Amino acid sequence: MSASASQIDFDDRMLSLGLARVAEQAALASASLVGRGDEKAADQAAVNAMREQLNKLDIAGVVVIGEGERDEAPMLYIGEEVGTGNGPGVDIALDPLEGTTLTAKDMPNALTVIAMGPRGSMLHAPDTYMDKLAIGPGYEPGVVTLDMSPRERVEALAKAKGCAPADITVCILERPRHEAMIAEVRETGAAIRLITDGDVAGVMHCAESEITGIDMYMGSGGAPEGVLAAAALKCMGGQIFGRLLFRNDDERGRASKAGITDFDRVYSRDEMVTADVIFAATGVTGGSLLPPIKREPGWVETTTLLMRSKTGSVRRMSYRTPLSSHEA
Repeated sequence: MSASASQIDFDDRMLSLGLARVAEQAALASASLVGRGDEKAADQAAVNAMREQLNKLDIAGVVVIGEGERDEAPMLYIGEEVGTGNGPGVDIALDPLEGTTLTAKDMPNALTVIAMGPRGSMLHAPDTYMDKLAIGPGYEPGVVTLDMSPRERVEALAKAKGCAPADITVCILERPRHEAMIAEVRETGAAIRLITDGDVAGVMHCAESEITGIDMYMGSGGAPEGVLAAAALKCMGGQIFGRLLFRNDDERGRASKAGITDFDRVYSRDEMVTADVIFAATGVTGGSLLPPIKREPGWVETTTLLMRSKTGSVRRMSYRTPLSSHEA
């Protein structure tokens, strides 16, 4: 990044609509592959479109959360420079298609997701697991913590909400590693909404509990998705905590390479995302947060959630365009 780029202010207001377009185009590119059973093709279509649109923006961007390490991902890899170079230096966290399996199977809550902040504002999370805990806005700091047992978390949140544990609904990724957690949560009387994929959307559900019915998210999933979720909650309100989990020395090496020295640290939302950010997500298959891409003869329509943490503004934007402009 040039010295001039580092000195240009991050104008979140002007960049936000451009970021929405990036998310929209990635969703449109994957639309024809919904329900077709080909995860790789759907993901590649979204990646290609997102990268093409990013490179039209007047930014000096660096991908800090992306498709993987440079030797694993041909594009939108961690460290890749995107944009025209004529603009502010920015960090970019993205998942061109969050829920590739959901897309291939036409299941709910597949999204295209991207966040942008000033250079150096986002945690460079390695491609490892992260233990996550999230709740929505309106609660005192630390009402729930990662050091609590699942039972203690449910009971503490119920007390803070002024309800019984049976009135709490927890979102958990359905994996064998979570069986004990699921059993303990159910012992409290709380309900569980199990999801098969898409834990960025799972965390975001907490911030709009009156719409989604989700009060809390817990469990382990990808660390990069944890940073994306933190960016979303920075805009929507709410708390998220994350602790990196390592299965072997290779993963610890990846963390060291990313500049992480304290392997046991618990990161709060504002430690994962340290400055104001903008966040955009477009619905692909639809769900509690966003409707799906809609097709009608000659037309296609998307809905995008566009948020700015600086102002707390939330836009839901519909985009309708002729189908011929997106399909050969």
